[in-house]
Amino acid sequence: MILINVKFPVRPEKVDEWLALAESYATAVNAEEGCVFFEWSRGLTDPLDFVTIECFTDADAGGAHTKTQHFADFVEKAPDLVARQPQIIYVDDEQVKGWGPMGEITPR
Repeated sequence: MILINVKFPVRPEKVDEWLALAESYATAVNAEEGCVFFEWSRGLTDPLDFVTIECFTDADAGGAHTKTQHFADFVEKAPDLVARQPQIIYVDDEQVKGWGPMGEITPR
C-alpha cells in the first residue's frame, strides 16, 4: 500500500475554488480502481494550507493514478489556486520514504 500526503498552500482569494476542486476531485478519485481513499483537510498551523491524503492499494496503482484524466484535470486547474509549490510531506511504500517538492504543479 502507498500513502501520499501533500500540503497545498492556497491563495487566500481562491479558497472557495480550491474547496470545489478538491471536493470534485475527491469524488472522482475515490471511484478509481486502486485508490483506497482521497481526502483533504485544513492545515493545523495555517488555515490557507490544505493537506491532502491519497492512499492506494500499491505503488503501481499510485503510478497509474497520475496518468488518469482526473489527475490531469486537477493539475491543470491547481496552479491558478496555489500560492507556492505544493510540498510532499510524507510518502510511504516499500520503495519510497521521504518528502520534497511535488514537481508537477508550479503556481501561475
